[in-house]
Parts: sequence; C-alpha cells; structure tokens
Amino acid sequence: MPTWSVVPLVSGTSTDTAASFSLSQDGALIRRSILPGGIRVLTEDIPATRSAAIGAWVAVGSRDEAEEHAGSTHFLEHLLFKGTSRRSAYDIAAAFDAVGGEANAATAKNYTCYYARVLDADLPLASAIIMDMVTSSVLDPGEFETERAVILEELSMALDDPSDLVHERFTETVLAGHPLGRPIGGTPETIAALSRDAVAEHYRTTYVPGELVITAAGNINHDDVCEAVLAGARAAGWALDAAAVPAERHDATSAVYAPATTLAIARPIEQAHVILGGRGVANGDPRRFALAVASTILGGGMSSRLFQEIREKRGLAYSTYSFTSGYAEGGLFGAYAASAPAKVGAVVELLRAEVAKLAGEPADDEELGRAIGQICGSFVLGSEDTGARMSRLGLAEIVTGRLLSFEETLERYRSVTAADVQAVASDILAADLSLVLVGPQQACDALLALP
Repeated sequence: MPTWSVVPLVSGTSTDTAASFSLSQDGALIRRSILPGGIRVLTEDIPATRSAAIGAWVAVGSRDEAEEHAGSTHFLEHLLFKGTSRRSAYDIAAAFDAVGGEANAATAKNYTCYYARVLDADLPLASAIIMDMVTSSVLDPGEFETERAVILEELSMALDDPSDLVHERFTETVLAGHPLGRPIGGTPETIAALSRDAVAEHYRTTYVPGELVITAAGNINHDDVCEAVLAGARAAGWALDAAAVPAERHDATSAVYAPATTLAIARPIEQAHVILGGRGVANGDPRRFALAVASTILGGGMSSRLFQEIREKRGLAYSTYSFTSGYAEGGLFGAYAASAPAKVGAVVELLRAEVAKLAGEPADDEELGRAIGQICGSFVLGSEDTGARMSRLGLAEIVTGRLLSFEETLERYRSVTAADVQAVASDILAADLSLVLVGPQQACDALLALP
C-alpha cells in the first residue's frame, strides 16, 4: 500500500499547499507526492509518448555554499558521474549507452539537477542509476583530483570565451556583495584550494531527503516512480522519517544590487563584447511576464529593436540581444552587443537610446503582438518534449513554488499591455545602468572615455 496519497489541486496553486495533488492538463496527468523523509516526487503522465525523462533536483545551488565550500556544488555535478558504491563511472556510462539514453547534469545558482531521457521501458533503469548517483557517490580521492583538473580547464575555457566572460563579470558587477553574484563554478583560485573534505561535507549536508525533488515526464506511472525513489533512498541508508517535511524554500529577501558602474576588461581579441544593464525582477514577481515581453521587443529576435537598429540598419554588430534572469531574491536585465573596437561608442549610444526608448514610450500594437506571439509560440513548441516537461515540474517546485497550466501561462503573456511593458521598463531602467566590456585595450579606453 503506498505511503502517499493524491488530492485535487486547482491550477496555479502553490506547490506548498498540499502534501499531494493531481491535475489533469492537456491530456496528461500531473501528480505530486511527498514521500517519507520529505522527498518530493512530481510526475506528468503523457501516454501518447514512447519516451520518459527523469530528473533528480537538489534544491541547493552555488548561492547556498558556505565560503569554505565555494565551487563545491558544481564540483559535485562532475563527481557524481564518477562512481558509487555499486557502480563505476564506466558502469553508469555504459548503462545509458546500452539503451540509447542520454544522461547529464546542470548546476545553477539555486539548484542542481541530474537527469536522463530514455525509452519508457527503460525508466526503471534510469531511476535506479540517478538515485544511486545522488545518494551514494563515493567521491573517490583519485577521481577528485582528476576532476579538479577538468574543472580548472572548464573555467579556463570560459575565461577564454569573451561572451561568457562579459556575462559573468556583468552578474558579479550588478550583484556584488550578494551570493547570487558569485560564479556558479567557482574561480580558479577557489577550485585550486578546495579540499575533498570540504566537498564531502557539502555533499553530506545538502544532499538530504528534504532537499531532494524527483520529477519525471512521459509514458510513466506515478506510483512506480515513487517506489523506485524510495527503493533507491533505502538502499543508500537514508533516514526516511514519515513525519519529515521538505526543506523550506529559499527566503525571498531582496537581492543586494551594487551601484551602477563601468567596468572594462582588456583581452587581446578582435571584438569588444559589451553589456548595458542592471537589476531585473524576482522569479515570483508578477511583472516578470511584462518584463519578458519588454525584453523580446528590445532584443528578442531578428525583428527586435536592437537587431534592426544595430545590425540591420547600421551594420555595427553581428550579434546583439537582450536578456533577463530571475531568482527568489531578484533578477537581472541586460542588453548585449559585440562589435569592432572602433564602433564601441556608437554601439553603446544605441544600446542606451533603445533602452531609454523602451522605458519612455509605449510599444505599438503590432510590435507588442509580435513579441507576445513569439514568446507564446516558443513556449508551446519548447514544451513538446518530455525533457522540457520534466524540467517544468522541477522549476515550479524549486524556483517559483507555483505550477501554472499551459493555458494560464499563455494567458499571463497575452494579457500584457503596452502600458505594462512601459511601466516595468521604466521602473527597471529608472536607475543608472552598469556597463561591462571585455575586449582589446582600444575598446576599453573608448568605453571609459564615454560620458
């Protein structure tokens, strides 16, 4: 007899409001249960598919690391594929290869996810391996040193990529002094100094039942997934107190935003990569839908303002776009372009002008409709994949705490008005914005000479 139950949930209700729920949506059944130990399981049964995706989400990211553990979260992402007490690294890789499956992991500022996509018949295999990795990694000392070298190479690769580097430095600049501003993978200095004992301590204290969320989507059975998760936790010797509850979601206190600044980083490269931007909105802020539309109007495609003004009309850059990111505490908003050093002044002037225009006057109906249509179309097309459905459940549980139906999500975007876009842009862009550039010395000098 299952040790969990299912009760109805109204679409859009917080995932905290019930220990379990079921929701029928678009022909698929979504269920959520809290298992002994506080482990959460969310599934979406889509009978028409032949595939299944499963993810093990640990609700701990780089922003949650203690100072002495900096870089540990991403380090663990590497190490968990290197073997458990029951499977070697080769065993893990060969098992997925043998069934044509895909397995990978991702570390973010607020979570870590280990996931796999397989045929529906092979979901028990994927579940067993993923649970074994998450609960029973041996953190082999030899593998630890090998992965230290690999991660240092990964960080060096990112430092050599100016588009990666400018985004990293932009985040650090805007969120200076807040854990969200730290690099997800750590720095070469923190990784070189990190000990296996520190990573092992981080593993023991954060990879616990109350922080674990399992999500699965495809041609699956919710109860079978729950049984597989419990079997994996018990095999690892995890304490599964029936009265335990999930860990509380991160406190959504405001992020600390640093004063606007201009930062220029010299690199011996051909192009100058520049970002103009600053604070955004939190992932629970209802204005996030309007901000997404605003960002799409500004730099979300080939018909966007930045693309048309900077690339199409003037030929000043090949790549230009805008972006947003949100967390529990706050978010980021920025506009990016890469150009020849001699064109930096003109590019920055256009970035500033288009950002100011977005805040200063409403978009016309055609432009607004095009942006909303682009977002809604991309959202629906991106959802026609079991991996995307699995991720949607995990992000709803860990990041936003609310599971919106597809129709409700689309309606939130479709209800955005030109006044909403102007209001959120005016608020976000009212303060001075930071400028961050990575490029040759000529471009750095040009940026610092700008008024």
